[in-house]
Amino acid sequence: MDMFSVFDISSSALQAQRERLNVIASNMANVHTTKTQEGGPYKRQDVVFRSLPMDKDPSTPFQGVMVSEIVKDKGDPMLVYEPNNPDANAKGYVEMPNINVVEEMVDMMMASRAYEANVSAFNASKGMFQRTLEIGR
Repeated sequence: MDMFSVFDISSSALQAQRERLNVIASNMANVHTTKTQEGGPYKRQDVVFRSLPMDKDPSTPFQGVMVSEIVKDKGDPMLVYEPNNPDANAKGYVEMPNINVVEEMVDMMMASRAYEANVSAFNASKGMFQRTLEIGR
């Protein structure tokens, strides 16, 4: 492993957290979406991370992270009584996305903190490399 792989590791984590933030934003933007192209209400999405080898040699201990897939929630939609809504069924209930805004906000804060931590690690590594280069002067 070369000494600059630390930047690759931090960069992979930054990309993964950015994608996670995009999915969370999509969930929050569609909290009231009752009709989609697939039919029915919007389905909450979540990201699944997996390790990403940073070297050609799979035995190396240095791993990055990547989003392996984005999965849709398999839970049932929430039924909300709104008889005047054009999407209401015969009993007056509307199928709404099963999205908890508070939970999404907590996930967003965790993803933001993880992003910030990786930026800090990247900058600390950069600072160490710069100081190492200054030793040769």
